[in-house]
Amino acid sequence: MAKYIFVTGGVVSSIGKGIATASLGRLLRNRGFTVAPIKLDPYINVDAGTMNPFQHGEVFVTEDGAETDLDLGHYERFMDVNCSKGSSITTGKVYRNVIEAERRGDYLGGTVQVIPHVTNEIKRLVQEHAREQEADVVIAEIGGTVGDIESLPFLEAIRQMRTDLGYENTMYVHVTLVPTVGPWGEVKTKPTQHSVYKLREIGIAPDVLICRSDVEMPKDVIEKISLFCGVPPQAVVESRTVETIYEVPVVYEDYGLGDLVAKRLGLETHESHLGAWRELVDTIKNPIHKCKIAVVGKYTSNGDAYKSISEAIVHAGIANKAEVEIKWIESDNLEQGRNPAEILEGCDGLVVAPGFGGRGIEGKIEAIRFARESGLPFFGICLGLQMAVIEYSRNVCGLTGANSEEVEPSAPYPVIHLLPEQKGVTDKGASMRLGSYPCNLVHGSKAAELYGTSRITERHRHRYEVNNDFREKLLEHGLVISGVSPDYRLVEMIELPSHPFFVATQAHPEFKSRPNNPHPLFRGLVEAAVKRHQIALV
Repeated sequence: MAKYIFVTGGVVSSIGKGIATASLGRLLRNRGFTVAPIKLDPYINVDAGTMNPFQHGEVFVTEDGAETDLDLGHYERFMDVNCSKGSSITTGKVYRNVIEAERRGDYLGGTVQVIPHVTNEIKRLVQEHAREQEADVVIAEIGGTVGDIESLPFLEAIRQMRTDLGYENTMYVHVTLVPTVGPWGEVKTKPTQHSVYKLREIGIAPDVLICRSDVEMPKDVIEKISLFCGVPPQAVVESRTVETIYEVPVVYEDYGLGDLVAKRLGLETHESHLGAWRELVDTIKNPIHKCKIAVVGKYTSNGDAYKSISEAIVHAGIANKAEVEIKWIESDNLEQGRNPAEILEGCDGLVVAPGFGGRGIEGKIEAIRFARESGLPFFGICLGLQMAVIEYSRNVCGLTGANSEEVEPSAPYPVIHLLPEQKGVTDKGASMRLGSYPCNLVHGSKAAELYGTSRITERHRHRYEVNNDFREKLLEHGLVISGVSPDYRLVEMIELPSHPFFVATQAHPEFKSRPNNPHPLFRGLVEAAVKRHQIALV
């Protein structure tokens, strides 16, 4: 039987519940256990695919094509596991299943209610995922904050699971905030106390408190929290703000959280092998080189909109022993008459990020043109590849007015067009080309050199592709199509061999990057950026 750890949050949202969940999973993975992470999201959307990045941050895509909350990206990066559709359970998914069951007559004419029907479905989905993953431990994070109306069915379900599975197989971890107030920075425990009281009203008594704080918590504060919240002092875990999020598992391990959890759940005693993780944290904190990379996107005002990209750049920095400063640039700013050279001044590399719609498109094209003409290392992702093809078509192939059908349906040269299989699609949710697809790389290309193989798989999320009617024109003018689908139907990767680094992919490689296994394309970009920075210093 799998063991279950349920992670809840209190006081305020966005206090790092996802990082706490991922870090705890890292500790268990280091001890040799198979861990299956799950995110229980209270929103009524069936998945995150139709959500606005400004409101919700990025949509993380799994190998099997699920469009999920960005926390699943943290789980994958920290735990070095692949999540799946079963890793994301939303209110929308749960209620859809319940309503479909009711329509089939599965409830035999009974009145369908939140308890037991909705809570039973939540429990079923959680336990089904545990079986599918053959997990030793399931770590399930409940989205939102204790006290939110929409999260009550999930909290009730995890309360019931202790009754169903037993104390020895279930554990509650509550992440809370311990703020400082006043001119002397007095540490306050009352918000944590009230948060735990609210949790207890629901029938859940936490086994561990992870206390987020910007300052060190004095011993008397820890003892006070222990006394008022009914949690042993050793289970009140101080989680101070650290220099890098990848340091959090080290902090937890040094605090003894890994051993505490293993003992509490009756797991076999295994030594924790955290040496390699400590080394990568040391590399982040003590880099040898440095560079600056600009990320041009449509949603840069929300730092979470491109979370996987920023983390993949950090991972590539680890591989190159470099500190990488990211300069976020809203693509609209490149459409207001400002010179790209001015905006990109001091940058050693450029990433043109994914996105949808026509806003900011011309700004991305201008940034790519500057990178191509000036030799600035460039990496385009999804829409970034499409904009690179448009820029090259206009300014090298002489196809004036070249564009994407998404932006200009009547463009004279639709070098980017809707995938044929997408033409009859009307629903927006889960209807794109999603998930992992294979790609063949051209021998001798930069992409093949970086990957070290000629056959790869990458995750996708798009409706538009390079129009094959213009392939030969692009090739005639020197653009290299370095990656194609196995049936040769889809352009997956392009590059310019005469450029220091000019690579773009239709895929989303950022989703597969890990701190202990940086993605080769990002690693190559940062390597080129570091070289450019070093040359500029001479």
